Amino acid sequence: MADRINRRSFLKQTATASMGLGLIGKLPPLFGPNAPNQTVVVGVMGLNGRGRVLAETFAKTEGVEVAYLCDVDARLLDPTISFLVDPQDTNQGARPGLQERRPEGVRDFRRILDDDAVDALVIAAPDHWHAPAAILALDAGKHVYVEKPCGHNPQEGEWLVQAQQQSGKLVQMGNQQRSSPESIQIIRDIREGLIGKPYYAQCWYANRRGPIGTGAVAEVPEWLDYELWQGPAPRTAYKDNVIHYNWHWMWNWGTGEICNNGTHEIDICRWALGVDYPVRVSSAGGRFHFEDDWEFYDTQVASYDFDGGKTISWEGKSCNPSPIKDRGRGSLIHGTEGTVLIDREGYVVYDLDNREIWRRTRPSRSSALDTRGGDQLTDFHVANFAAAIRDGETLNAPISEGHISTLLCHLGNIAQHQGRTLTCDPTNGHIMGDEAAEQMWGRTYENGWAPKV
Repeated sequence: MADRINRRSFLKQTATASMGLGLIGKLPPLFGPNAPNQTVVVGVMGLNGRGRVLAETFAKTEGVEVAYLCDVDARLLDPTISFLVDPQDTNQGARPGLQERRPEGVRDFRRILDDDAVDALVIAAPDHWHAPAAILALDAGKHVYVEKPCGHNPQEGEWLVQAQQQSGKLVQMGNQQRSSPESIQIIRDIREGLIGKPYYAQCWYANRRGPIGTGAVAEVPEWLDYELWQGPAPRTAYKDNVIHYNWHWMWNWGTGEICNNGTHEIDICRWALGVDYPVRVSSAGGRFHFEDDWEFYDTQVASYDFDGGKTISWEGKSCNPSPIKDRGRGSLIHGTEGTVLIDREGYVVYDLDNREIWRRTRPSRSSALDTRGGDQLTDFHVANFAAAIRDGETLNAPISEGHISTLLCHLGNIAQHQGRTLTCDPTNGHIMGDEAAEQMWGRTYENGWAPKV
């Protein structure tokens, strides 16, 4: 390629790359020749928000059957079961049930693991449950689909990778943009020199979250199994502003905005630059917008330096929706010969004069800031997971990759908490020479609940 992007050469390159796109990811419902005789049976843990979307997506994916729905909130079980199996009125008119089998509703996910007919556990519970539940599922011989982040702390990510390797089962993390045909396409083009040498990736998330208030200690509602909801986390009194969403912003259960949403874009940046573990991590920001129970940061700028002269930065604004490139979230991959903008709808290519050279986009079914994430990328991601179990298709987001991207987010939180730059081992991401920061690698567990690998 010449010293700047040429539209004609780009189009030729794109056409060539498109011929091999199906080798990386298949669209639903493309399964193997024996697919009609095979059914992937799953149980879904967590039905509020994202979990409801996953239950629906697995139920409507060809060759998949949801056998169990699980939640500690008893109010969610019957409505979700009905949504999957009963006819529904929609904006497009009436539709039949998504599957014939009526799932069993359970409060404790361990009942799912006791059923030998279940192939996989789908985990959409709060962050503090992701790795412990996944490890128990692997020990029970199940495959796992686990939402991001894959662990509450760096240690849990390492444990989960180890447990997956020991079990030989599949673990897919829910960073669904890895299954986007457009993202797969443009990452290949970047690797083949589309923008020269990629060296800096910038990503962001901007939303308008309101205050969460100051919670009051209250009696546990009769519909909630609070003991099981807490699970591995040290016990605290029930407060009326934590469940079902605000736990994201509290250290005991959540991981902050960088793990909640930054995981997606940081993963895309890491994928595009071809980097793994950093050598330096810094972070700046704070809780600026409200005085309430929010313990993490509503404003955070994290920076990661890697061997080979490459850098990633993430800007998170939880309470200020000012966009970048007219988008509330996305990634810019800068190279020596141009820049690529990547988001959930596709990509745009620019030359060094900031002229748009080419774009490929696909309308999304939902807003990029929708906390449920009910878009077509979830369809692709779930179909890839099912095809990997049934036909041996390669996972688009195996836990070995998901752990590294999640670790970067955890390191950003640790650097911010400690108020200084971290030096890391580029072979595994471990913090070096900072005892206080190293203490945040793991966590304290409720007695009897620590994961075992």
